[in-house]
Amino acid sequence: MARQKSDGQPPREPARPAVRHGRNLRPERAHLRIPATALDATPAEPLPEPAPRRLGKKEYEDELRRLYIELVKWQEWIKAQGLKLVVLFEGRDAAGKGGAIKRITEPLQPRYSRVVALPAPTERERTQWYFQRYIAHLPAAGEVVLFDRSWYNRAGVERVMGFCTEDEYQEFLRSCPEFERMLVRSGIILVKYWFSVSDEEQERRFQDRLADPTKRWKLSPMDVQSRARWMDYSKAKDEMFAHTDIKQAPWWVVRSDDKKRARLNVISHLLSLVPYEDLTPEPIILPVRQKETGYVRPPMEDQTFIPERY
Repeated sequence: MARQKSDGQPPREPARPAVRHGRNLRPERAHLRIPATALDATPAEPLPEPAPRRLGKKEYEDELRRLYIELVKWQEWIKAQGLKLVVLFEGRDAAGKGGAIKRITEPLQPRYSRVVALPAPTERERTQWYFQRYIAHLPAAGEVVLFDRSWYNRAGVERVMGFCTEDEYQEFLRSCPEFERMLVRSGIILVKYWFSVSDEEQERRFQDRLADPTKRWKLSPMDVQSRARWMDYSKAKDEMFAHTDIKQAPWWVVRSDDKKRARLNVISHLLSLVPYEDLTPEPIILPVRQKETGYVRPPMEDQTFIPERY
């Protein structure tokens, strides 16, 4: 029996603080209210990091100009040292491979650098050893060769679209790592880039190509099929990486949703793979132009000029 106080009234229970189910129930914090699921005991998954802002035009062009100067020095070093460089560009359709290749080659001397973009093999080439038609394009000393798609067609489009047999595909997975190790042992510097683009960004670029007559040629029937077979290409890429991401020639993945960032990142990374020194020649003093010695040139009217429409 509860004890009675001296005035005859029963003792009161100690006051308990009012129960509040989270500070967000205060009226002034109503706009901050957390969903009920967020109040559960189960810890929430960490939020993904926000995507970096897209580069502005001036910021991009200033940095690209700086990298162009470095590319010139880089190529001069490759020529002087007699190095041989092969760079492979692979990835989804509309991932930005062509744009990156264009920016890399723009400041380079074309006599010592070239882009290889082979069409579908001919009937004769189909009877050759699979790597044979690519070997003819490998560099000599002092040269840089950039492959806009490469022998990895067999692991990608040929695999997904059924252009090769299962035996041919399995043989490629066995042979490719040894083929690339052989290239590296011969003195070739082999660099492999995979351009990764999101489903949403690829769709946006496809729609942009459809709307622009100057870009519509980039959208081939094979590109359209790649959209319908997105998951098949994903599986093929994952299996390709599992077999060919080797120590001697690893795959380097390029995030390419932002084309400008992707181009700068690829150029910067490529420069870092071949340490080089500045071999910029000293300024040249031009000789005095030869003086006229009485030779009379033919009249200008005898030459055929193009129409000056602008």
